[in-house]
Amino acid sequence: MLKQPLNPGAGAPATIALVMIVRDEAASIGRCLQSVRSFVDEMILLDTGSVDATVGIAEGLGAKVFHWTWRNDFAAARNQALAHSRADWNLVLDADEWMVGDGSLLRQAVSSVLPGDGLFLGLLPIYSEFNLRSAPQPVTLVESGPALAVSCSWEARLLPGSVRYVGRIHEQVQSDLPHRRLAVDIAHDGFLRSNLEQKKGRNRKLLQDAIADDPGDAYLHYQLGKDYEVYDDHGSAVGCYEAALQLVQPAEGYRHDLVVRMIFCLKKAGLLELGFQFAADELPNWGHSPDFFFVFADLLIDLAIAQPERALPELLPLAKDCLLECLEIGDVPHLNGTVQGRGSNLAARNLELLNQVMASC
Repeated sequence: MLKQPLNPGAGAPATIALVMIVRDEAASIGRCLQSVRSFVDEMILLDTGSVDATVGIAEGLGAKVFHWTWRNDFAAARNQALAHSRADWNLVLDADEWMVGDGSLLRQAVSSVLPGDGLFLGLLPIYSEFNLRSAPQPVTLVESGPALAVSCSWEARLLPGSVRYVGRIHEQVQSDLPHRRLAVDIAHDGFLRSNLEQKKGRNRKLLQDAIADDPGDAYLHYQLGKDYEVYDDHGSAVGCYEAALQLVQPAEGYRHDLVVRMIFCLKKAGLLELGFQFAADELPNWGHSPDFFFVFADLLIDLAIAQPERALPELLPLAKDCLLECLEIGDVPHLNGTVQGRGSNLAARNLELLNQVMASC
């Protein structure tokens, strides 16, 4: 299955290996490998204890499968998998991801890079489908749009061969190399509720233990908040996000997603006045974010329902202004955590419904 020999000599093209850690991924591993196999020179899987058909499917598609005993440490597993690669560059994916973009761009990106000269971390856009509503919600003025939405995050996934990971959970690349964005789209369906239920509780204990070891790590608090949020425990998510906000650096890339999620969870937890004040305080920072104005509008609508005396004179016009701002900004794909449509069709739909409500009042 190799397109060219590994460890090329001087002047030979750089090689790329797909490197993964897997366990019981028979339902999705074939999709991932099929999407990537023609763009890499080698496919390496580290299996941490599968009891289903994962290994057989992977080997049938040409992957090399190695076995390792799980130690509750994702970075250790990633690094063990990377140790089996002899390629110049490693493409790191999970089994619930698959390539939908032009994989030949990976080869183009590394073709002119010499060993030790001009190395970079390749950031790929990860497009994640997620369910907007898990169950019927109380009647609100405006619906949230279709049942599914798509968010985008840019993550370091194309790595020079020597790069490794740190962190037992939600592991991070350990490198000071510059980042380069590559337009090679990766799809991800692990946030769909049907898939989340299979993983419920898997990561929470690891996150809690990691925070106990390093309570000053903002990223861990942020990830624990997301774990609570996706399982609809919005009150606990608020507490985690609050801790993360106190620790995170202002320029940190994930702070955008953190702020947007905080507003959403304050709304879902019924902490509407706190959400209003938080959003108002953050407003000067996010004039470029349709996601910020979208969730702010959503919170304002719930606040208008709770306080009808403020609805028409104040809250609903402000929500309308927020949705107009969404459309003025448009979708901004480079923002981490941005949801497609919050600067276009989702905002336009909510604005139309809000105008109908305001006209009938």
